[in-house]
Amino acid sequence: MNIEAELKKDGIEIVGRLDTLSVNSLAKNVAEKICAAFPKARFSYEKLFIEFARLPMYLANMPEGFAEANYFYKNSSIYFKQGVPLDELEKFAIHEFIHHLQEVKDKNGNLYRLGLCEYGEFKTYGMALNEGAVQFATSKALNLKEDIVKYYEISLPTPSPNYYPILCNLVKQLTYLIGENILFESTFFSTDKFKEIASQALGKKAFAKIQDNLDKILYTEEKIITLNQKLVEDDCDEIKAQKISTKINDYKTNLRKTFIQTQDLIFSSYFNNEFNNLTTTKDIEVYRTKLYNYQNYIGITDNYFDFSNYYIDKMADLEKRYDAIVNNVSLTVVKESKLSNLFSALKKLFLGAKQEEKHTN
Repeated sequence: MNIEAELKKDGIEIVGRLDTLSVNSLAKNVAEKICAAFPKARFSYEKLFIEFARLPMYLANMPEGFAEANYFYKNSSIYFKQGVPLDELEKFAIHEFIHHLQEVKDKNGNLYRLGLCEYGEFKTYGMALNEGAVQFATSKALNLKEDIVKYYEISLPTPSPNYYPILCNLVKQLTYLIGENILFESTFFSTDKFKEIASQALGKKAFAKIQDNLDKILYTEEKIITLNQKLVEDDCDEIKAQKISTKINDYKTNLRKTFIQTQDLIFSSYFNNEFNNLTTTKDIEVYRTKLYNYQNYIGITDNYFDFSNYYIDKMADLEKRYDAIVNNVSLTVVKESKLSNLFSALKKLFLGAKQEEKHTN
């Protein structure tokens, strides 16, 4: 099957090549934004511009629900949705250009690595993790402001409100714990560093489960989009529409459950493991601050108290660990009154917030 036939199979019909002026404009603007947003990656603007400008770019008709741009690795080409203005194309081009930078092929031209995604003989690993990371990087390159949005009855902060918002939220939660520079290094240069450090910090089984859950979320969202398209078809009668709506609601429920399960697994695995490494009161203060600030990253649903419950339990554990440390004269200590008062105040804060939520509900 040739390239054009494969594209048609996915509903993509080529209209024509993108003109040279537009190609150069996209290459220039995207190269500038990536270099400015990721100075530690040490990209060369000139090399990026040449690399991007040489990419074949096409305008194409695409099915509803498709992204406005798609990178096709088999011929290293980008297909843009016909009718989208050039200044809008730039937003979508960044994501696809990053995919081009990521790709690693064997001597036969077969793709086996794309950033955080690995293509095995029978299974692909980390596709959703990579998509979330690439969109997170895209949002950073576009200097987008983080926003709080609501999808599938989940309210969450995300750096990408319109594209992969849920995946971006979970990737940012991981990034807060593991490190942003490590994430982007592995994303751009297709290394294992982020996965290795995340597996060490959260545990191999936990990280593998998180990675699989992200793929499940991506798959479920794609199913919801496909079913929503069927709802608007002309031949969709009332009975058929009802069945489709029921399926959509089931997928949304499953997605919501998977999100909460994944979020809870991320913070509980990390902070449970880190707790075992606390040997000084300074360690406790750093841990406490990191745990407290985690609330700024989580998504919430109605009657969600998992994180606040976890926080309160961990504060009690920290008090016990603190007492054990201050009674060991060989360990460094800080003023007892300061930390004890802080623990007490923060527990009251979370308990008060919980009571207020219950009263409101």
